Amino acid sequence: VQLVESGGGLVQPGGSLRLSCAASGSIFRINRMAWYRQAPGKERELVAVILSGGSTNYADSVKGRFTISRDGAKNTVDLQMNSLKPEDSAVYYCNADIWIRGRALFEEYWGQGTQVTVTS
Repeated sequence: VQLVESGGGLVQPGGSLRLSCAASGSIFRINRMAWYRQAPGKERELVAVILSGGSTNYADSVKGRFTISRDGAKNTVDLQMNSLKPEDSAVYYCNADIWIRGRALFEEYWGQGTQVTVTS
């Protein structure tokens, strides 16, 4: 199973970016999907999470600016980021709890990360 992110890049303050993550492999079911981020010298932090039923939760620092969404049929999760600030600069990681065919439990997987840099 792989999680592959795309959509990172360089943007000016106030701008927008959309991150995408696609899960591939012998997937039976995906429960939680989430985006984390890690800035230099800081711990990795949860940005947003979406459950299989569609309920979402966001870090206080991104509420009202970021929107997480998923496509269950395509096994993808997106993060729409608006009104970006320099403090949003970080490597963003896709994360998911995936039930692989033939296994009997959900296991946690991470993507390789995509850099988001917000600067003027």
